[in-house]
Amino acid sequence: MTAGFEQAYEEWLHSLLIKEDNQRIRARIENGLEHGTLEFLRSVWFPVVRNFNRLYPEWEVRDFHNGYRYLDLAYLPDNGIKGGIEIQGYGPHARDLDVRRFKDLCWRHCLLALDDWIFLPLAYLSIKDEPKRCQQLVLAFIGKFVATDTPASLNWLEAETLRYARRVLRPFTPSELATHLRITDQHARRVLHGLIEQRVLCR
Repeated sequence: MTAGFEQAYEEWLHSLLIKEDNQRIRARIENGLEHGTLEFLRSVWFPVVRNFNRLYPEWEVRDFHNGYRYLDLAYLPDNGIKGGIEIQGYGPHARDLDVRRFKDLCWRHCLLALDDWIFLPLAYLSIKDEPKRCQQLVLAFIGKFVATDTPASLNWLEAETLRYARRVLRPFTPSELATHLRITDQHARRVLHGLIEQRVLCR
């Protein structure tokens, strides 16, 4: 862990425990987050978001059978939209999955969808092997929750590039951006480099 991540992570967990009244959630956080969740926060979330604002681990949800289920991470901005992030290991979610567990996972996804959660399941292997690609996915995920407002310091080309990046669910090329903005490829590259230097976008 980098020093910056480690300090931010410890402060985040401490602030959550101070505010948490639910003893079930409190116990789960005190027991420590799962390795996959920690790796996601360290190598994917924190490098591009730089904070843990509005992010809650071990978030408890009720299912339709009056039971409790827990999301690895819930992203809950102030606008009432709910985002859930699940880190899925290959073993428990694929290789070692029996019929009962498979059906239960499908029910879980259905119930979350019906409860208006925007759900982001990420394979642990992708986090380890393709962190940059996962970072782009996280930025697109967050982009679904935020307004189209952009920092006042950005010019109109930079602002529209940021809006474009929030809308697409994949990395895009300077040529694609150039077509969207109706500028040259070279100009699009300059815009992208400027936003990366400002840490508004990541590679």
